[in-house]
Amino acid sequence: MKTTTSLAILSAAALAASVHAAPAAPAVKPAVPASQAVQIEASHLSHDVKVLSSDDFEGRGPNTPGEAKTVAYLINQFEAAGLKPGGDLVNGKRGWTQDVPLGRFEIKGPVVVSVKGGGKDETLTQGEQIAVRAAMNGARSVEFKDAPLVFVGYGVTAPERKWDDFKGQDLKGKLAVVLINDPDFETGKGEFGGKAMTYYGRWTYKFEELARRGALGTLIVHESAPASYGWATVKNSNTNVMYDVVRTHPSAFHAPVEGWIQRDVAIDLFRRAGLDFDKLKKSAQTRSFKPVELSGVAMSGKYAVDAQTIVSKNVIALREGSQHPDQYVVYSGHWDHLGIGLPDAKGDRIYNGAVDNATGIAALLELARVYAAAPAPQRSVVFLAVTAEEKGLLGSEYYASNPVYPLAKTVGVINMDALSPFGRARDFTISGSAKLDLLDRLVAKAKVAKLSYSPDPKPEAGHFFRSDHFPFAKRGVPAISFGSGEHWEQGGVAAGKKESDRYTLENYHQPSDEWRPEWTFEGMARDLGILYAVGRELADSNAWPNWAKDSEFRAARDQSSSERK
Repeated sequence: MKTTTSLAILSAAALAASVHAAPAAPAVKPAVPASQAVQIEASHLSHDVKVLSSDDFEGRGPNTPGEAKTVAYLINQFEAAGLKPGGDLVNGKRGWTQDVPLGRFEIKGPVVVSVKGGGKDETLTQGEQIAVRAAMNGARSVEFKDAPLVFVGYGVTAPERKWDDFKGQDLKGKLAVVLINDPDFETGKGEFGGKAMTYYGRWTYKFEELARRGALGTLIVHESAPASYGWATVKNSNTNVMYDVVRTHPSAFHAPVEGWIQRDVAIDLFRRAGLDFDKLKKSAQTRSFKPVELSGVAMSGKYAVDAQTIVSKNVIALREGSQHPDQYVVYSGHWDHLGIGLPDAKGDRIYNGAVDNATGIAALLELARVYAAAPAPQRSVVFLAVTAEEKGLLGSEYYASNPVYPLAKTVGVINMDALSPFGRARDFTISGSAKLDLLDRLVAKAKVAKLSYSPDPKPEAGHFFRSDHFPFAKRGVPAISFGSGEHWEQGGVAAGKKESDRYTLENYHQPSDEWRPEWTFEGMARDLGILYAVGRELADSNAWPNWAKDSEFRAARDQSSSERK
């Protein structure tokens, strides 16, 4: 664990007041009418990121002292800015938070996993060769012996594409070995949209599909390119404490065993069964693929699980509308990160989460300050800081399932996740490639600031399904997750892409994601001016943006159209 001097937290009142004071350069004035002029301070963004990602906040893990500090800090800042509590009703009055009941699951003691076959027995090392998650089906222990392994390709059942990787295979009592991403990831063309990942490619889908099919468990083969991240991310995200929304029938969503294995381990297991991994992988990219059992290879495992129910918090602040307070524009971001976990090579166990996602929360706080300092909007504006994004978008999923403010009356959601703390870029992006009016508005405002829209540079990474706008989108609410551009003013695309790739490799979901004094936050401040302008325009209008007519989310939105008349 690192030893650092405790950070003195700037007084919330002083920080809120500084919005009105002469700005410390650089500051940004969003493109809004002069009567609504506000300034976005890069210094505020830097300060909030520095505080929230300090060791004092212990990686902001849900249900930890780090959560308590984070929630208190957010409430303090929102209150000092002059916003109203926007959370659950408590004795007839709104509080600052929404209770989010979660199942908490943690492996206790050693993880013993072994494989045999091909004339040898081998024990696999947790975190190095295999990353087993704590069981989330309510079991207090997991134990299996000599379980057969079956390769099920990409583990996809897609009737609309006439695709079935299972072909009636009985998986009860068996471990399914499955590939990450979609069948057409490598070829770039096919039934699943080429490079752009569909939901079938996400690990969440694969775990759930194998649970639905009654498998003993799922082992996802990790490969960095189709996963879009390295093994360090897999290890750190899956060997930590796990969370899930509280479910009536958890076994319908989670098999007893859920985990990942290294590609080299998979190749070895296939070889022991007399199989060629690469040939079978190529076969799995075709509609005619059939499951293949790894004959003579079996796996055994044993580990204890501490399963309990906890209550985490979404933090919600409100800038009440002057004319249509029952209509809502939402800004969101997740306050959580991975907390304290396995040590890195330097022995550091605190996953500080500076870029992911102290930047998004700093952005949320600064937007809240400028909205509070400006004249009241006609519609209400909600600032939603959600929990447990890192555990599967659980805080946003809970809010979307139990909305404090009706989804039918929610104009749109602008989510902010892992923004660039560097200088300005000439472009911006969003997660995924969805077509919706909200993006058109964003493109128009950005054009005024001489920014261009660049489509998601890594659609194969499935970012659309990995950010907190998704639970809203799948329920029809127009929602985007804003992303910083890679075409930097200083250094161009080469510099921006180099830094993005470096962050993914060296810092993403690792203890090294820490605040850095050389970060200027100039680009982020400029971008927030654009996000303010888009949200403010919606908040001062009677417009109801929608999805494109051919969007899979359009029907869900249209079903509630009568509630917006």
